[in-house]
Amino acid sequence: MKSAAQIVPREVMDIRQAAAYLGISADSLYRYASEGVVPAFKLGNRWRFKRDLLDRWMERESGVIPEPASPEAKKPARSAR
Repeated sequence: MKSAAQIVPREVMDIRQAAAYLGISADSLYRYASEGVVPAFKLGNRWRFKRDLLDRWMERESGVIPEPASPEAKKPARSAR
């Protein structure tokens, strides 16, 4: 039997697997998914979570990766004449 540290998360997880991956309760994750807080989609009537989207969401929410600047915020570089 594999321990929790040896279990590799699947690319697409159900609510129980994703809750364990995020370290929160399934009830909390269900609420967050229903409110659109976490990236999720429904397959039939069941929530599914893509691991890479959860990873990017966690990085964005934790401030590890800054949000990309809007194109309006960048000024075009002037060419030297």
